Amino acid sequence: MIVLHHLNNSRSQRIIWLLEELGLSYEVKRYERDPKTMLAPRELREIHPLGKSPVITDGGKVLAESGAIIEYLVDTYGKGRLRPESGTQERIDYNYFLHYAEGSAMPPLLMSLVFTQMPKAPMPFFMKPLVKGVADKVKKGFVNPQIKTHFDFLEKHLEKNVWFAGNEFTAADVQMSFVIEAGVLRAGAKSKPKLSAFLDRIHARPAYIKALERGGRFEILG
Repeated sequence: MIVLHHLNNSRSQRIIWLLEELGLSYEVKRYERDPKTMLAPRELREIHPLGKSPVITDGGKVLAESGAIIEYLVDTYGKGRLRPESGTQERIDYNYFLHYAEGSAMPPLLMSLVFTQMPKAPMPFFMKPLVKGVADKVKKGFVNPQIKTHFDFLEKHLEKNVWFAGNEFTAADVQMSFVIEAGVLRAGAKSKPKLSAFLDRIHARPAYIKALERGGRFEILG
């Protein structure tokens, strides 16, 4: 039995979605973030040393990292579903976006979150203007331009493709979903019509809706 170790408001939500898309039987073991720090509980380290989510166990196997989990599930249980055929441009795009999501797109979004939260952290009152000034300068001079470059690229890609790996829905779209959801919250991606249409399409999928029922309320941390 596949067990998903699910942290609230985390990337593990998309693994629930993939499991639903594949029609697999699975169990969800829930973990809650610390309400003050928003960090994962130590219990997750009993499953994987890094204490991160998502993590799945399947028999004696323990897998972490969204991309690795997605590849394992599609390879092991997909039976040709949710992945384009080898040797096609669609497969090249599939592999690219499966790795691009966390390797290239998420780092500037994470930096945006960190520098947005920095001025809100407890500190002596006289430090707040300095910290805010530094955070704003980094966001304006580096983070925001990087995010704009990425989301302009994604919007242009979807002008030529219905989904990220062509005209058929694949697991790459599951992987990219967190990027686009985070982009709407932190980078104004909602103003991009193709990216907004992508979100509308995935939100309407029965498996996505079922995943929300299984995983619980889901909010990107902002």
